[in-house]
Amino acid sequence: MTWVESVSPSFHARHDSADADDAHRVLHSLELTRERLDEFFPETIGDLTVVLHRSVASVSMTNPLLPLVWLTTVPAARRYLAGWAGGQEVHVLAPAVLADHASNVPGSREMLALAAAALYAKRVIAVNNSDLRRSLPLRVRQELRWAWLLEGSARWFSGQTEHARPAIARRLREGGRPSFPPGLRDATLLGGTVIDLLAREEGEAAAARLAVRLHPQGARAALSEAFHGRSLAHTEGAWRAHLSRLAGPTR
Repeated sequence: MTWVESVSPSFHARHDSADADDAHRVLHSLELTRERLDEFFPETIGDLTVVLHRSVASVSMTNPLLPLVWLTTVPAARRYLAGWAGGQEVHVLAPAVLADHASNVPGSREMLALAAAALYAKRVIAVNNSDLRRSLPLRVRQELRWAWLLEGSARWFSGQTEHARPAIARRLREGGRPSFPPGLRDATLLGGTVIDLLAREEGEAAAARLAVRLHPQGARAALSEAFHGRSLAHTEGAWRAHLSRLAGPTR
């Protein structure tokens, strides 16, 4: 494997020489994502490097926690755990590998094509969230507690959630009744549906405001505030109805 570098105005990519064309497409996707995020978040990240890996083993070697995260995620969402984001680097599977991992259902390839964008969006959300600027142990606890919000916002703002209907339908068929807000195992797939509901009802700016603050009183208070004080039971009912619509047949 011969590592080379490609560049765009805001990003660098390290990749195998055979993946040069794919790397340029990834960089273009990241530039578009940065433009979109710049509309909603005060700070976006430039001069960031995306490393494209040609195997699951390779990307896992850069973060030994990835296999554990994969195991603690519902089966319907595991194929969409394609990497991780660090301080100045995003490690993700190369597009050709992601294409091989896609299922035959509509939306799977599209979600995986946005894997790097979702990881970048998560990094931007973290940078704009002052509650995550803490010691590493406390930050990890916060990220686990608020996974539905942080993962969901990243995947919604990157565009992944709009392609997730078949995966959501599989999750509802195969798993038990999801909690509200979604628990850790469901955060990757269902977290974005909470953000989608908020964006539909209150607008994208409201979704961005929710993403960058971990309410000191917890998720119930955060959701009550985001939905203008209405009861959690009301919002949960609206969310479950929204899930049913998303999991239903497309028209």
